[in-house]
Amino acid sequence: MFGIVNCSISTTCLVGILTGLAVLFYVYVKWSHSYWKRKGVPYLEPEFFYGNSKKIIKREISFGDRFAEIYTEMKSKGWKFGGTYIFTRPSFLPIDLELIKCILQKDFQHFMNHGFYVNEESDPLTGHLFNLENQKWKNIRGKLTPTFTSGKLKMMFQTMAACTEGLAEVLKEYEKINDVVDIKEVLSRFTTDVIGSVAFGLECNSLKDPDSVFRKYGKKVFEPSFIRRIKMWIMMFTPKHILKKISFKQTDAAVEKFFLDTVRDTIKYREQNNIFRKDFMHLLIQLKNRGEVTDDENEIAAQCFVFFIAGFETSATTMTFALYELAANQDIQEKLREEVRDVLDKYDGKMTYDAIMEMTYLDKIVNETLRKHPPVPGTPRICTKRYQIPGTDIFIEEGTRVNIPIHAIQRDPEYYPDPEKFDPERFNEENKSKRRPYTFMPFGEGPRICIGARFGLLQAKVGLTAIISKFVVTINEKTEMPLKYATNMFITTPKGGLWLNVKEIK
Repeated sequence: MFGIVNCSISTTCLVGILTGLAVLFYVYVKWSHSYWKRKGVPYLEPEFFYGNSKKIIKREISFGDRFAEIYTEMKSKGWKFGGTYIFTRPSFLPIDLELIKCILQKDFQHFMNHGFYVNEESDPLTGHLFNLENQKWKNIRGKLTPTFTSGKLKMMFQTMAACTEGLAEVLKEYEKINDVVDIKEVLSRFTTDVIGSVAFGLECNSLKDPDSVFRKYGKKVFEPSFIRRIKMWIMMFTPKHILKKISFKQTDAAVEKFFLDTVRDTIKYREQNNIFRKDFMHLLIQLKNRGEVTDDENEIAAQCFVFFIAGFETSATTMTFALYELAANQDIQEKLREEVRDVLDKYDGKMTYDAIMEMTYLDKIVNETLRKHPPVPGTPRICTKRYQIPGTDIFIEEGTRVNIPIHAIQRDPEYYPDPEKFDPERFNEENKSKRRPYTFMPFGEGPRICIGARFGLLQAKVGLTAIISKFVVTINEKTEMPLKYATNMFITTPKGGLWLNVKEIK
């Protein structure tokens, strides 16, 4: 009998504890979701626990499309800015272009950092330029900027162009066996070879061997997985100082070992054999030897790592969507082909840096692709110093996340009439001169604009020139139509892949 009573008491206690925890959780969520109301910021009503991110969490919609929905709803209400929630975490969304200018440029000192996790001791590859903060970011940025001048890009050009021979051979093989092309996969192999050669001075051979070691680890960085999702949630909800204290590792151990070993071996070989190459690695070795970066190969590896992952994925994505639009608009494809042929004829059929720079219609096509399908749908900032929103008595507090909705702005019909239409003439000189600033920023804007933007544009133009000069591309029925974006990737990626037919021009 006493056992029954004790069991009943234990059950009652357990129910009481669980009820108490549930009530505390409910109160915490409701209090968290009152943040913007307490700050006097207009906001969209959050769903319990999910905030405004339920569609993203349940993979019903891509990141870019969801933020475009939020942006459109806020703008329709006449708001210049608004508050959102990712789960219980508040996030500030600027709508007004003048406010965006203040955040990215005019009042940059209040929003210097991206707010991502960095731990150079226990997770060395996180110590790259995109993640670095404050003075260290300024120092490294200033030293790496000379890598991407016109002169340096010219020096890298022939290495880049040489990789197009392998690209053409791969596409010919697909046509020979009458096979459909997973174009993003092929282009990712091409950009892996380019970046591997330009950044590391190594022959990756990804076009010849889809299972090459560089391609393997490049895919591993972006491949969605359960572990990656768990790590993402941990980083979202855990303060950075706690993550550092527990030596949290974001980078996959195998990826870290591969890149650290590759950089160390390359530096050792070059220094022992007095090897000189006009590439990114050589610049970093020079900086190390002059004491302008720490005498630490991990720091060099981190900068090479971000050059690699940023350079191969975003350029491959841009070329993929450009070829999709060209395949869907055969008149535009043919007009581009005429320009490419005419310009190359002036250079004896050779692809040169100057030839690519003369292709103005190609430039319009790449820009319109970046407008319609920006590789990164938004750019984050963290408020680093309390900021008063101009013309209001509202403050953005230190530590608040700010998201600049690039995808939404570039699909806004106020700035781009009929935004779903692919129209390269949006980027002719007349239309560009009329366009409002901060309505086209696929690489971000302000002091933290992507340092490798010019390299990425050049790489995309080289790849497209190589393909369009030799092949006609059409959409294969295997491509899901209408085209949608993958919901498990932050980078803008076609859902289900993008499949094209290629036919060599004889």
